Amino acid sequence: MQAVTLGPAGTYSHRAASAVADDVAFRESVTAIVEAVADEEFERGVVPIENSIEGSVTETLDALTDREVSVVREIVTPIRHALLAQSDDFSTVASHSQALAQCRSYLETEYPDADLEAVASTARGVEYARENPSVAGIGHPDNAGDDLEIVAEGIQDRTSNATRFFVIAPADQRSEAGGKSSLVVYPDANYPGLLLELLEPFADRDINLTRVESRPSGERLGDYVFHIDFAAGLYEGRTQEAIEDIENLAENGWVRRLGSYDTEHVLY
Repeated sequence: MQAVTLGPAGTYSHRAASAVADDVAFRESVTAIVEAVADEEFERGVVPIENSIEGSVTETLDALTDREVSVVREIVTPIRHALLAQSDDFSTVASHSQALAQCRSYLETEYPDADLEAVASTARGVEYARENPSVAGIGHPDNAGDDLEIVAEGIQDRTSNATRFFVIAPADQRSEAGGKSSLVVYPDANYPGLLLELLEPFADRDINLTRVESRPSGERLGDYVFHIDFAAGLYEGRTQEAIEDIENLAENGWVRRLGSYDTEHVLY
C-alpha cells in the first residue's frame, strides 16, 4: 500500500504516515493530498486535522468539504519541536505556520528580533535552514542530521502538544464500524437556534460530541459548513436516528458521512 502526505520527507505527517504504509509519497499541500486520494491516485492519505494547542487545521476542513473521501483511521502523536540551525547565529525562523504558532511564546521570549517565515511544512523549513546559515527551522530533533545542530529542544509552548491525523481513503471505502465518526453538514440555512438544533439530536441520544467546528461555505457571508466528530459508530441505531434528524434539518443542503474509525496513538 502507498500513502501520500505532506512533504518533503521528515515532516510530522511523514512520521504519522509511516505507521500506515512503508511506501510514502509527498505533496506540498493538504488540498493536493485530498484531491489525489479522491481521484484514487493513492490508496491512503494522511492529513493533520487538529492540534492540541492551535486547534483545527482549516485547510484540511475545507478540503474535506470540497472533495469526497472517507476517514478510515485516526492517528494521535505527540509533537516534540526543536530549533535546528547551522549555528546559533540566525535571523529568521522558518517553519509551517502551525509549528510557528505552537512555539510562539518561546520564540517571542528567546528570539524576539527574529523574522518568522511560514513555509509549506516543517521539513521544508529544515531544508531552508540547511541551505541558508541565517535561517533556523523548527522540526523533530531527528531531522538535524550532520549539517544542522539542535539549538534547543522541547520548544513547544506546552509539553502536552499533540496532533491528530486523519487517514483518508477513497469514498467507497468508508466504514460504519469504529469508536468515533465524523460528519460534514451543510444546512444551507441561517436562523436563530440552527446550531442548537444540529446538536440536540446527539444530546438527546447520549452521544458525546468530541469536536464541532464551523467554516465559511464560500457561498455568502454568514453561511457555514459544520464539521462534527462524535464518540459513536455509524452502525449504531442511535447514530442513524441522530443523522436522520440532521438530514431533515439540512434538507436544503447536504450531510456527508466521512465514516467511522478507531484511534491509534503513535510515539516517536
